[in-house]
Amino acid sequence: MDTLYLEEKIADHARVRAMLKRFPKAERIACARFSEVFNVRGQNFRWQKQKPSWILAEKYGRMVLPIPPAYGIGSESNYYFSHILNCPYDCRYCFLQGMYRSAHQVWFVNYEDMQNAIDEVLVDCPAGETVGFFSGYDGDSLALESLTGFAENFISFFEKRPRGVLELRTKSVNVGVLLKRPALENVVVAFSLSPRPIAQAFEHGAPSVGSRLQAMERVAQRGWQIGLRLDPLIAQPDFKQHYEQLVEEIFSVIKPDQVHSVTFGPMRFPEAMFERMTKLYPEERLFAAGFEKRGDGLITYAPEREGEMRSVLQQLLAEFLPEKKIFDCGE
Repeated sequence: MDTLYLEEKIADHARVRAMLKRFPKAERIACARFSEVFNVRGQNFRWQKQKPSWILAEKYGRMVLPIPPAYGIGSESNYYFSHILNCPYDCRYCFLQGMYRSAHQVWFVNYEDMQNAIDEVLVDCPAGETVGFFSGYDGDSLALESLTGFAENFISFFEKRPRGVLELRTKSVNVGVLLKRPALENVVVAFSLSPRPIAQAFEHGAPSVGSRLQAMERVAQRGWQIGLRLDPLIAQPDFKQHYEQLVEEIFSVIKPDQVHSVTFGPMRFPEAMFERMTKLYPEERLFAAGFEKRGDGLITYAPEREGEMRSVLQQLLAEFLPEKKIFDCGE
């Protein structure tokens, strides 16, 4: 790592000191707020993505936010929180590249404040209800574990809060933190998976599908509940054949009763985000054809194509899982 940006207020935080010790030769640049670096106009996302810097910051304001009802996985209430912004992988379909001006990694080091906010949500939700907390919307939950210690910290936190269900969403094979401790019933390790041709074409820098399946198998054998995240669905020739192969591969390494939930939904973007992404990658065939604008301002596939893809996944998954474990996030 060549450059570390540090918010002045947290420069002496224990997690910041540990990062500085890990990279003693990195250039250190002080700033008042991470937005001074992260939100600057005119940044070249594609260039930065080749070698992103890290910005160490303090999270403030609303730390835990509700998610749309369609994105739940069985809990009565559902929220998300982010300890990191941006991902080390470079998936062409990722909405983060259309959301942020910068490809730098922002790491919020004040975990205890996030945990206090989670406790407040649990207190406010009706007693007896389970509450879902999703940690992998704005960055991969496990890929940078060796630097952030996020999963280890928050698994211990949720161990004492059985009403809260923590989802760790990842494309990583960095699962050592899960293998060295007993599994928890209220932690879901959710692997994002695509058919091999899609992963090879669009999931740049991410571990291979085969490697992810091996990691998933090891995690399941250790007793952790597995989440299958088969989104976004991407239209392509031989769609059914490719997803059939993927589903068969999944259930060749894990058993249906080891699956907590599976989600899927077609690729879709707000119009402004889609425009930014196509400008970043004007040559990318993924965005070249087959999309249309809906009345709600989303850019996605034609209704017939979208319905066909969703139907295929429902049928494939129903061969292995009960309906209550299958969540169509495109509805």
